[in-house]
Amino acid sequence: MSRRGWVLFALMGVLWGIPYLMIKVAVEDDVSVPMIVFTRTALGAAVLLPLALRAGQLDVVRRHWRPLLVFTAVEILGPWALLSDAENRLTSSMTGLLIAAVPIVGVVLARLTGDGERLGPVRWAGLLVGLAGVGVLAGPHLGGGSTWAIGEVMLVALGYSIAPMIATRRMRDLPSLQMAAFSLAVAALVYTGPAAATWPDSMPSGRVLAALIGLGLLCTALAFIVFFELIREVGTSRGMVFTYVNPAVAVVAGVVFLGEPLSGTIIASFALILGGSILATAAPRSPAPTKAEPPARDAVVEPEETSAC
Repeated sequence: MSRRGWVLFALMGVLWGIPYLMIKVAVEDDVSVPMIVFTRTALGAAVLLPLALRAGQLDVVRRHWRPLLVFTAVEILGPWALLSDAENRLTSSMTGLLIAAVPIVGVVLARLTGDGERLGPVRWAGLLVGLAGVGVLAGPHLGGGSTWAIGEVMLVALGYSIAPMIATRRMRDLPSLQMAAFSLAVAALVYTGPAAATWPDSMPSGRVLAALIGLGLLCTALAFIVFFELIREVGTSRGMVFTYVNPAVAVVAGVVFLGEPLSGTIIASFALILGGSILATAAPRSPAPTKAEPPARDAVVEPEETSAC
């Protein structure tokens, strides 16, 4: 990987690892869930939509408006609200670790919805290990409001797993920039009314305003731009490895900036979820080439896609 690729990779590891910290800062100051989602989507759309309009291809957007709306619902409208509400009761580090189960959920959904790829022993082991990690992390917190919050985060993981399937199966010819920009614009319009109805009575503190602006400009607008550049630089399959870094960033950010506990349970669950995700999404081993049919030197492998944070 080039030096530029490593820089972009590191940026994505941070940009999609710190949203949980910023959401936690906002909810602790009683900023409403609709206000958080509206601010994030509106700021992101304000940056990306002009770029998408300048790039053109609006006819492709019009042709895919139905799957685009469904994608927006399961990627942004529901998940970002559920995440914000869940962090009223969960730490940011725990939320980030639970979201790390997305690759595992994605493998299961792909299998259930007609993915013909056979799951070998390694991938099955990854599923079981990852689920064990989720159990280790969530088990001690099952009770009272935490159970509901954990359920919300797992619904987010489900949405984040469904959205890439919609994108790859229904919107293959829709460029990523247009998909992100118009999804954010639609979400901002949907949350305009609820955000206005829950507008804070007084101006939030500077710390909260910085978190909200960071969510919109850094974790959404800049993150999508960096993401597109990373994929262009190193390809999807290598570029998407940064999703395994995000949970670690979420944990470190929560511990350093919010004083959240770093317990043995968190460390163990992180190792299990991360290890399970890597095994569950491992590419199947290619059969050994025969002498009569040598492998092509420039063969292209169709990459898997992953959802944003």
